[in-house]
Amino acid sequence: MKLFFAITIIVLNSVLGFGQVAEFQFKNSTHKFPDTKEGVVLEHEFVLINTGSVPLLISDYKVACPCTKVILPKKPISPGETYPLKVTFDTKGKYYYQDRSIYLTTNSKKGNERIRIKVNVIPENEPTNH
Repeated sequence: MKLFFAITIIVLNSVLGFGQVAEFQFKNSTHKFPDTKEGVVLEHEFVLINTGSVPLLISDYKVACPCTKVILPKKPISPGETYPLKVTFDTKGKYYYQDRSIYLTTNSKKGNERIRIKVNVIPENEPTNH
């Protein structure tokens, strides 16, 4: 009987533990940079908050171009904690309107979360209207 009771507690604990997923939100999930001359490396910090009850893990990201990079957290983000997720975008060789989606691999319910950056890149040999 003691063995049955112990196994039942372990199973219930496992089911409850595995059922938890992280929840978080960004203050803004899209950032628009001002018009920028080609060749500049742009940086932005997306502020996120872990609104769930378990630590948030951001394990990877996917982008369409190596010109966009994300500096991932080195440790889990605790419940209630705010974290500045830094994104860089190298405008070298990019022209005119750029709309980049960044897909974060997380332990949230959806598993993949999207943030975006937008910018109009002025080619370096094109004059600006200032």
